[in-house]
Amino acid sequence: MPRQNGGMVTDSVFLVPGPRGSTAELLCAEAARRGMDVRGAVGGPRGEVYWRGGPEAAGRVGAGLGLGLLEPRDDWLARLPERLTARRVRLTTLGAARGSAGPAFVKPPREKSFPAAVYPDGSHLPPGPDARTPVLVSEVVEFAAEYRLFLLDGEIAAASRYAVYGRLDCAPLDTDPRSGEVRRFAADLGGTGLPSGVVVDVGLTTGGRWAVVEANMAWYANCYAAPIAGVLDVVLRSGGPQARVAGPDLPFVRDGRETTEGSGTRSGR
Repeated sequence: MPRQNGGMVTDSVFLVPGPRGSTAELLCAEAARRGMDVRGAVGGPRGEVYWRGGPEAAGRVGAGLGLGLLEPRDDWLARLPERLTARRVRLTTLGAARGSAGPAFVKPPREKSFPAAVYPDGSHLPPGPDARTPVLVSEVVEFAAEYRLFLLDGEIAAASRYAVYGRLDCAPLDTDPRSGEVRRFAADLGGTGLPSGVVVDVGLTTGGRWAVVEANMAWYANCYAAPIAGVLDVVLRSGGPQARVAGPDLPFVRDGRETTEGSGTRSGR
């Protein structure tokens, strides 16, 4: 299994299909440095496969490759106490959300089946996606600064500021004047029910409260200005072989759990 902290590895494939953006290129270079066989397509002899790619492609080929992709639960954010969210958040379905009154921030929990945005009311939500699609509906808050945390076993392995007042503004966490505050807030996330490899975005609201923005799969997350070695450690943990998934992570394997609200069907696609 690929070792953490920059250890050399062999007999492992780092699979990165499709066009490669800047994050993918950096990850590929780091994986190659560690001795992994970096590929853009399946084919030829291979060892254990580790994935960095989109959810749709993962859905098509993941099972055939024996992948055990880790994702946060759809209802994770909605189950957090308000002291960690600084707003009310609920998990529902797109169909139910279409009947909501008043402005709210609405987004799919993990994937991007429609734009995450502030909608004036439920009638403005897009008509296309299935009405059973899980969505998170939250009160509208404004963030003064936002940070991306790559968490490994509940600890920050790599992190970056990515926005200031909603505008892209990237910098490594260690260079940010609020680094200590971010780390103290992140320590409160332990025991909240996350996979061992995951991305969590947090931010400081304009009202001066620290809050969780959202959680996402690490194997398809932009690194922004986070140190790439730590990012790859988290990607390898979250996007590796099913056979390597430890017991506590089994409930977080993609398409391996049910929704907690709505239609009762699987939360995956």
